[in-house]
This record gives sequence, C-alpha cells and structure tokens, in this order.
Amino acid sequence: MFIYLSKKIAIPNNTRLRCVGWNKDQGYIACGGDDGLLKVLKLEAGKDTKVKGLAAPSNLSMNQTLEGHSGAIQVVTWNESHQKLTSSDQSGLIIVWMLYKGSWYEEMINNRNKSVVRGMAWNSEGQRICIVYEDGAVIVGSVDGNRIWGKELKGHHLMGVEWSPDSRLLLFSLHNGEVHVYDNTGGFVSRLNIQCLGSMGLGATIVGLTWYNGSNGHVEPDCPTLTICYDNGRMQIMRNESDDMPVLIDTGMSVCSCQWNHNGSVMAVAGTLQLNGMGDKDCNVVQFYTPFGEHLRTLKVPGKQITACSWEGGSLRIALAVDSFIYFANIRPDYRWCFFANTVVYTYTKPDRSETCVTFWDTRNNEHFIKHIKYLMGMSSSGDHCVLAVRTDDGSGQFGLILCNAIGTPVDSKYIDIEPHYLAMSSSYVFAASKENFYLWHFKTPKAHSSLELATTLKSDRMERLYHIDDTPTGVSDAFREGDKMYEATSDPVCCMTASERTLIIGRESGLLQRYTLPHVALTSRYTLPCRSHRLALNCNSSRLAIIDITGLLTFLDLDTRNSDSGQEVMGSILKFERKDVWDMCWAQDNTELFAMMEKTRMYVFRNMDPEEPIASSGYLCSFQDLEIRAVLLDEVMREPEAPTTDHLLTLEVKSLRDTRDLLEKVSIKDAAAFIDENPHPRLWRLLAEAALEKQDLKNAEAAFVRCKDYPGIQLVKRISNIQNETLRKAEVSAYFKDFDEAEKLYLEVDRRDLAIALRRKLGDWFRVVQLLKLGSSGDDVKMEEALNNIGHYYADRHKWEDAVKHFELAHNHEMLSVCYYQLEDFEALESLVRSLPDNSPLLSSIAEMFTSVGMSQQAVAANMKCNKVKSAIDTCVALNQWHEAVELAKQHNVTEISALLARYASHLLEKGDRLQAIELFRKADKLLDAAKLLLLIAEEEGKKKARPLRIKKIYLLAAQLVQEHNKKMKEAMKDAEGSRSAALMGLFDGDDDFALDMKSSPNNILDNPWKGVEAYHFFLLAQRQLYEGYVDAAMKTCLHMREYEGILDPEDIFALLALASCANRAFATCSRAFIKLEALTEIANSRREAYEDLAMNIFMKYSPKDSRSNRAECTNCETMIPDWVSTCPSCNTRFPTCIVTGRPIMDMTSVDLSVMQSFCFGTRYDNEISLPIVPCRYYE
Repeated sequence: MFIYLSKKIAIPNNTRLRCVGWNKDQGYIACGGDDGLLKVLKLEAGKDTKVKGLAAPSNLSMNQTLEGHSGAIQVVTWNESHQKLTSSDQSGLIIVWMLYKGSWYEEMINNRNKSVVRGMAWNSEGQRICIVYEDGAVIVGSVDGNRIWGKELKGHHLMGVEWSPDSRLLLFSLHNGEVHVYDNTGGFVSRLNIQCLGSMGLGATIVGLTWYNGSNGHVEPDCPTLTICYDNGRMQIMRNESDDMPVLIDTGMSVCSCQWNHNGSVMAVAGTLQLNGMGDKDCNVVQFYTPFGEHLRTLKVPGKQITACSWEGGSLRIALAVDSFIYFANIRPDYRWCFFANTVVYTYTKPDRSETCVTFWDTRNNEHFIKHIKYLMGMSSSGDHCVLAVRTDDGSGQFGLILCNAIGTPVDSKYIDIEPHYLAMSSSYVFAASKENFYLWHFKTPKAHSSLELATTLKSDRMERLYHIDDTPTGVSDAFREGDKMYEATSDPVCCMTASERTLIIGRESGLLQRYTLPHVALTSRYTLPCRSHRLALNCNSSRLAIIDITGLLTFLDLDTRNSDSGQEVMGSILKFERKDVWDMCWAQDNTELFAMMEKTRMYVFRNMDPEEPIASSGYLCSFQDLEIRAVLLDEVMREPEAPTTDHLLTLEVKSLRDTRDLLEKVSIKDAAAFIDENPHPRLWRLLAEAALEKQDLKNAEAAFVRCKDYPGIQLVKRISNIQNETLRKAEVSAYFKDFDEAEKLYLEVDRRDLAIALRRKLGDWFRVVQLLKLGSSGDDVKMEEALNNIGHYYADRHKWEDAVKHFELAHNHEMLSVCYYQLEDFEALESLVRSLPDNSPLLSSIAEMFTSVGMSQQAVAANMKCNKVKSAIDTCVALNQWHEAVELAKQHNVTEISALLARYASHLLEKGDRLQAIELFRKADKLLDAAKLLLLIAEEEGKKKARPLRIKKIYLLAAQLVQEHNKKMKEAMKDAEGSRSAALMGLFDGDDDFALDMKSSPNNILDNPWKGVEAYHFFLLAQRQLYEGYVDAAMKTCLHMREYEGILDPEDIFALLALASCANRAFATCSRAFIKLEALTEIANSRREAYEDLAMNIFMKYSPKDSRSNRAECTNCETMIPDWVSTCPSCNTRFPTCIVTGRPIMDMTSVDLSVMQSFCFGTRYDNEISLPIVPCRYYE
C-alpha cells in the first residue's frame, strides 16, 4: 500500500483536538477537543465532476459545531446503524446526538457527576451501548435510551471497553494493563492472556482495544482481529479472546490510538517516534500493519502532538487529529489484482464466506465469472493467462500455483514447497519467490500441448527449478544446495520481483538487485540501491528497469551495457530521474521510452523522460499500448464488487495522439504528417492514413500505411486507385471505415447491386441480401437459396424452429427441415418428408434414427426400408422391444442374424441387471428354455435371501410351465418328421409318463426336472400349515419327504422343521436324528450350532430318543412291512408317489381313480383350505 497526506482542515481558535471519529456509512467526521469543542464535518466530491474516486476534488459539505459540552471532549463514537453520535467530556457528561433535516441535535443527555467516561462502544448491530467510567462503573443501555443493566467493578480503574463481534462478550481494559472478559449480562468470564509486554509491563497503559467485527469479510480464514495496544508501543493481535498464540508487535513508538480499517486487513497505529537524525525531537507517525504483524508503511505527520486517528468507510482515507488540525491521508491499497487479455481479475471478501471471491471481469463483453478460493496469497499475469498462488489446507504445508485462462478455468497447476510471497510471469514461465528461495515453472497450456516442436525440444529438467537467493547460478547444471540447506534462512530476504522473456530481476531488503538471464538461469549482475525496492517493472525490450521504493520514489536503472567516460564497459547505471509519491507505473508495450505513472491523484505520461500534462485520475494502470492507457477504478469497483460496470474503466490518450487528432481536424494533413514525423508511432501513422483516405488523398494515405506497416491498407489504396468511378471510391472508403449502410447506398446509386450484395454477403447480413436480391428484376436462385439457408441457420441457432422451417422450406433444405421438425416434435411433417424423399436418399437413415429416439417404431422401419436398410430396421425393432416385427422382418428378408441380435440384447439387459425384462425378451423370442434358466436363477437367489416361500414357489412354477411349453412345442414340431433321424432323437418327448418321471427325477440338471423346485416349496409350506393346524404326525411325515429336496431348500430349514414336528409328535428318535444333522452342518455359525446342542441336551435329558409309535404298511410289490412314511421300499426299491395334499407316500395304487385327484389323498378333501397354487401333478395325467 502507499499513503500520502492530501488535505488539512484547521480548527478555529487553535483549539487542541483530543479525538476524532469517522462515520463509516454516511461519511460524517466528528472531532472533539478542549473547551467543549465538538464539530461534525463532511467531505464530499462535486456531483458534476467527470473525475471519480480520490482524484475528484472534495469540499466541506457540512461544518456544524455542536453546543452542549463545557469540558474537554474525551470520547466520540458513532452508531452507523441508527445515525447517532455519542460524545462525552471530562466532567462525565454524555450526549447522544441525532440527525434531523440535515443538522445534528441533542436527543439524550446523561450526567453521572461522579467520574469521567473512559470508553463507549456500540455493539455491531447498533442496539446496545456500553459505557465505562474511570471509577469502575459500567452501564449498558439500549439505543432508545433505556438502561439494560449496570455494574460496579470495585477496585478496578477502567480505561476502555469493546464488544465482541457476536455481542456475547464485553472486554474491559484496566489501568494496570490487564484486560478482563465479561459476558453480556455482566458476569466475569476470564482474564485475557497478555504476552506482548514481557518484562516491560510495569506502568504500561492500554490506549487501544479494538475488535474487528467481520462485517466485510476476512482476508483469510481464522485471521487475527482483536487488538490490544499499549502506550509503550507493544501490541498483540489475537484470533479470539482465548488465543494462546497471538501476533506480537513492538512498534517502537509512543502510541496514542489504533484502529482497524473497514475489512480488517490493515491496522493503523498512531503516535510519536524518535527518528534517527532528529536528535531528541519526536515525530508524529502512523504505522500500518497487517493482521499477521507485517509492517506495511510509515507515514510521517507534521505538528507537535498527534492524538487520534480514524478510517473512512472504504479505507481509502484516514483522518488524523494533530494539535488543532485534522490531516487527511489518501491510501492506495495493494489490491490483489491483475490484467490480461482484456480481463481484470480482482479479489474481495464476503462476511458469509471463508473463501476469497476471485472475479474474472471480461471488460470487452462486460461479463464476469466468480471463483471462490481458500487461502489465496497472490496473483500475476502475462499474455493470455494468469497465475494464482494458494496455500493448501490439507496439512501438507505445500503451496499451489494455478494457471487460469480469461474466464477463470484452470489449465495447469503445480504444487511447490516454498511460500510464494512474490509472483511474476512471462509468456511461458511462472516465477515464485519466498523470503529465501525463488522458483521457476515452465507451464503448459492447451496451445503449448499442441505444439510438436515444443514437446520435442523441452527437457524435463527445465520444467521446474528451485534456487536459493544467496547462490550464484551460471546456467549450466548448477547444484549448490540439497535437502534442508536449500531452505536455509538468509540475512537479506527477497522483497520484490519482476520478469520478462529474457530477464529476471529480484530485489532484496537491503536494496540489492540481482539480475538473471532466462531461460538458462544465470546470475549476471548485482546492483545496489539506497532504499528497499517495493515494485519493479521492465520495459518492453528489458533494457530499462523502473523501481518504486517503499517511500514512493520512482527511479530508473539502465540495464544495457554502456561505455563510461574512462572507456570501461558499465552494465547498469541509475538514471538521473526521480519522482516522489509514485504508487503505480506502466511501460508502453510498443515503445521502450514511453511509460505512464500515477503520482498521488495525477497520471503522468513520459516520453524520453519528459512529462506531458498530468491527468487527474486515481485508476490502477492496466495496459499502455497504441498511445492509449487503460486503467480501472478499483476503488469504485470494490464498492460493489459483484456488479462491475464499464463506467469503472478509463481509456486515456497521450498528448501526441490528442494533438494529432486536433491537427487533422483543424489544420492540414501536411502539417499533421510533419508533426508525426517528429513524434513517430504506428498509431499516429495509422490515424494519418485513415484521415487521408477519408479525404481521397491516396498518395499520403499509401505513404502512411507503409510507415505503419499495414499491408491490407496498402492493398486497399491500390485497389481504390484503380477505380475510376468517384462514387465507387467513396463506397470502398465507407466500407473500410465500417459505414456499411453508406457504402451500400453509394453502390446502389451507381446501379451496382452486385457489389452491395457482395458486401452484405461478406458481412453475413443475409436478411439484407434477400432484400437486395428481391429488388432486381431477375434474381440469382443460387444466391437466394444460400441466403435463405443462412437465415434458417440464424433462427435455428437461436432455437426459433418455426421461423427456421419457413426459410428451409423455401431453400429446399430437407436435411435441416428434418432437424427442425424433430425439434418441434412435428412428426406428421417428418413422415410427410419421408414420403416426399426419393428412394435410397441418405437423409432417410438419419430420419429413421429420429423416429427411433422417440419410440416410433413403425415410422422408423418405414424410413429404413425405403432406403433398403433391412438390418437397421430390425435393429430398430430390437431397440424398441418390437420382437414380433423384428422376427417377421427377418423371415421376410431371410435374415439369419436375428438369434444373435436377441442374444446380444439379452446379454445387455443382464449386464444392466434387468433380468425380468430379459426373461420377457426370451419368452417373446420363443427362447423358453433360456427364460426358464433365468427364472430358476432368480428363484435360487431369492431362496438364499430367505424371501417369502410363496413367491419363490410361484417363480419355480413359472419356470416349470415354460419348460413344459417348450417341450410341447418341440413335440409338435417333430410330428411331421416321424421315422427320421431327428424324430428318433426327439423321441423322448413322445415317451410315457414313467419315462418322463425318470428323466425329471435326475438330480443332475434342474431343467430335466423343472417341477422339483415347485414340489420342494409346496411341501415346505404344507408342513408348516400342518404344524400350525395341529396335524403334527402329518407335518412330520411331510418333513421327512422334504429331505429329498436338500439341493433346493436350506438343509437347516428342513431339519429344524423336522426336529420341531417330530418333537411335537413325540417321535424322539426321528427328532434326535434331525438334531444330529443340524449339529453336523458346516455352513452355520458356531453360535447357532451351540444353541442347537443346548436345545437337544434339554430335550433328551427329559425324553429317551425313541419313537413313541410307529405305523407300518405293506409294500404292494414285495409285501414287506415298512414304515408308512418311506417313499422307497428298502427291499425291492419300489418308489411310491407322494400325495400333494397330505405329504404322505401313496403305497396302494390298485384302487386309485386316476381321473380324480382326491382319491390320492386317502379320502381327505382340503378343497379351498390350501390357498396355494396347486402343483400340476404329472402322475395323474
């Protein structure tokens, strides 16, 4: 930042000032002094002035003396929210002032008459005020004058008060140097940890207690905001009231006041300092610090005694109370900003976000793009890109360099290990410097990536390099330090840096400058300056260096090698040129001797070190090219950073450009040419050429175009000189100056409609082309069609499809018509277009795709068939699940790949996990076995999930029916081929029920016995129903039969159910065998196995493992007596069918009526009691 004194206001009668306060919102300045002096002032710029910002002249619009105090004013404080001023004097009188009709009047008065007021503070919302008296009395009141609470802090000598940002805490400063923390109801909380005093704490008095409330955001997250400052110059800045690691500062001065600026980025400390060379005399100074303790600037102020300071609302000015004067100092902040490619990049903070808002403002189109970046440290720019330096928040301690384009999109990035305090940039390198190191990064951009030459010549060791500032690189594989030595601290830290394509200059705090050559980094020379540099800038050919030091002094260093008077070569010499109070400068990009600089609120342009007349401005310089200076009023932009306008941009012309314009307008081309010859510049020659061209002075125009190397201009002059018609010449000149309407008018005057049409075609003004073509008696059909097509595209680009259709129809552009119909969803028109197109038109395929995308299968097939693309038509049917149509098309056109298509689509559905749709696909495609396999797979998975048994049974049932339907179709297909080899192979479908039973009983393939799964879950449900209904013997026999389905049902479920049923049936031998099976299962958890063991122990300790009863029956084949629940005779291996209603084996088949299902159920009819799908019994068919 840079600061300088700009204005002084004297107080009448030489009354000494004691305090000053600047209203941050309305701009009023209150100052109080001896003898009850209290004044309210206001500085305002004139409304009619064209100059904006600090450069605008300001005058006193208010100068009111407030009467009411008799003693010296001690404290003044503003309530910006309610436009109130509170003041108190040495007698303890407090007056609250209010604004009414443009003047200030007393609103409330309070006089305690016991002690003097030492501090007053409004909370951040302006609703409450806290007043502290020297004797320890504390009063908290509301904005309407009501007393909220009061407290006597006995034994304490109070000196000041401050609210916390959230108004929950009050901080009181005591005469002994302590700071006590109370809550907002007056309860004591803690004492502040004061570390800045050290051994010098005796007798130190607090003169500053201020806590920034965060109303304008923070410079970075967790930024210190609470300041405690002592009169001996010691100061600490804390993050909060319990911060154990505050920022400690020794200002070395006698302090009287300190204040935060509007966004908590700068702390101003006012007082006196004994400067070197001034003997015992003290000088009034204001020191400026960052929240992290970094010293920014020192401002010397004339006068005997400074007593107070206060910031303006935008922190662009600061008011200083010195003796009987108010001094105003202008401040030029070091905004984090840069300019490149017509883009201004600037940053600001918001109270509701911890990140920094980075705005990329396209000044040409007045568009802006906002990015939010955490821990932004700085930025720099060059060419078409800028680089942002950030600190990572992942705890790694690294820092990042992000390369961005003009809309803020990152195009490259790099992590580095040094803290990038200073940045510079060229077209291909980024330079970052910490206090002791500097780093080079050869970045890549999309344009660079596409360059084969760059990719082949760039070496990997040149991508990035790190150097220590104390090393002396020679450019040839230097290796000076390794490991921790690379980051060793230096006694002379880096303070600034600049770079061009071939030179890198680094400044150090001692005033030393180090010059390096690029791209091979080699230290070529060192220069010593009398003062520390603050900013460096190289001109366009790196022959001269501009230096602005910390005092605002501008000097120049000539970097070219010159011969001295003694004949020796001298590299670098300080030029005999100095300018004070300079805070910004910019070299011209096309002239080595031309530069602009900002001195206070004036801009000077220098040519060969000679200044032109100054221009009042406070803008920050963006660029200097073609004798035009572009500047941005960042002060005005920061007032509303989210909505920058072009009013905040300045374009200023240098004097030679202005003079040339005047000469061309008021004198003659000859005199202007003589002036430009003395002050040559391509921009001036171009201006002369255009003026001569406008006046048809082709000789001077050609000479001027030659001088500014404008080859198209030279060609234009030659072309015009060959034209004999004067009107056509004027038309060409008008077209050159972009006055196209005038050029067209002149063309039509001489009946050259063709030239007018050619002009409009070149401009792309197709609407006017159509009008001009219609003017003629016979138009050109090709040109008319071209114009109509382009107008149609104009509307289509803007999604005005109906207007586009009209023009495409006139232009007979069927391709774009199809697109427009599709966008309008006018599918009838699209069908009509298909009918109108000839066969085999290439457009039919794309129209078919359009129909396919919206599910119109019939229309898509018709379009494909019209262009003889049968396979595409079939693919369309497959994509839209029209399998019947796909099969019909394949049969009609003898396409054999339909099976492969079905299989591929089914695989696609399975990959997506859509198995039900795949089953439906297989079923419709008559691939019943594949559908059955998928159903069986689903049934198995559902069984493992322990889903509802009824649902699983239904899935098995559907699979079995699909297999049965498949077998039936296979039988029918083979009826006509009896006796053939195929019929013999398929004879198994004609076998009797016994053969089918044997085949389906095979456990090898579930598809060979599709009903087995249905039977398994049918008996599983039946056993549970029997058990719940009390038929325990029947339930046990059903469970015994379920053992045949261990491959389908979970064995744990089978034997657990068998154990339960047999125990209930008092068949403890069967129960014992079931428990043995359960305990032997390997796939169950140990806890469950132990539970089964404990349960078996409890049962068989009470009951002997014997069956209480055993019913036996006679085998109908071998007449052996066997248990009535066995399904296979152990003697003759005769297998008995099982009743699906009772679950018992049917041993006597002689008296069974195969036509009646109930006869297999021992006369027992369940009728509708079993609400389950009945298993189709293959035994009874």
